[in-house]
Amino acid sequence: MEQTIKKASIKTEKYLTFSLAQEQYGIGILKIKEIIGMMPITTVPKTPVFVRGVINLRGKVIPVIDLRLKFDMEKNDYDERTCIIVVEIDSGEMTVLIGILVDSVSEVLNIQERDIEQTLGFDTALDTDYILGMAKMDGGVKILLDIDKVLNIKEINIF
Repeated sequence: MEQTIKKASIKTEKYLTFSLAQEQYGIGILKIKEIIGMMPITTVPKTPVFVRGVINLRGKVIPVIDLRLKFDMEKNDYDERTCIIVVEIDSGEMTVLIGILVDSVSEVLNIQERDIEQTLGFDTALDTDYILGMAKMDGGVKILLDIDKVLNIKEINIF
């Protein structure tokens, strides 16, 4: 089977990096609104399992997604390093704030375009549209996410 290279507009920019299950991920810093520690989450009935519920952040109700569960990873106990990253999602129809639960936030990195490899189309059954590319950093790889494609507002079923 022939592999095809996905075309994406990747450029040198700053990425907030974070960890999930020993893997490192990055989101473009312009999508990040703030990073907060764990706080009480109110569960919402009849939502997908990865939707942990909603938080009240300074008078705004914001849905919270457990990114481990969204990526079909094993659920993890929350600890003092667990954070909620509040991101701005553009669905085309509207822009909303959504919190994503991550194991820990690492750092903000200035990732050069030359250090990013585009993802290969492994198989038509495997959806990798949400991956912008793979950043080669310090002998490892950081998976750069297109957060607008990771989080589908209709799928969250709260709005």
